[in-house]
Amino acid sequence: MPDGARIAPITDAGPLTLPNIITFGRLCAVPLAVWLVLRGDFAIAFLLFVLAGLSDAVDGWLARRRGTSALGALLDPVADKALLVTMYVTLAAVRVLPDWLAILVVFRDAVIVGGVLVLAVLGQRPAIRPLRISKLNTALQIVLVAAALLMAAHGLTAPRILTVLTWVVGLSTFLSGAAYVARAVRRG
Repeated sequence: MPDGARIAPITDAGPLTLPNIITFGRLCAVPLAVWLVLRGDFAIAFLLFVLAGLSDAVDGWLARRRGTSALGALLDPVADKALLVTMYVTLAAVRVLPDWLAILVVFRDAVIVGGVLVLAVLGQRPAIRPLRISKLNTALQIVLVAAALLMAAHGLTAPRILTVLTWVVGLSTFLSGAAYVARAVRRG
């Protein structure tokens, strides 16, 4: 579920709900996507990335209609972040995207997760509500990965498009991370 998706009330449904099975399938697609990119099978990796996005929409729709489980509430964002972060790292490793951007994407998520853990250890209940800039950042990150995979799959070179998208994603990633830190400092 991308940052900012509406969250349905948590029900007492067991772990084997259809949305959870779909989400688990998306999580299991992560190593396959990494392997495909490392092999240079960008077309199949692109299709898998699109299917993962569609599965996220389907499991989110089902969860909103039927209610989500505690497992689904945890598993869905883990699957989404695992896919995005690994795609940035892997695309940087094969030199499709710049390494500095992969480092920034990973660092932002590490700061957010680390901040939530620190607040929890300090006995504060962190508010886990995505900010608007975070929603925009997630959408831009998805667009850049899809564009990079599609261009690499077809041997297209559009350096201006990728350069502009890269810098826009870099800026939105930085601003999103900074906004979360600022919010945590204001509450602290």
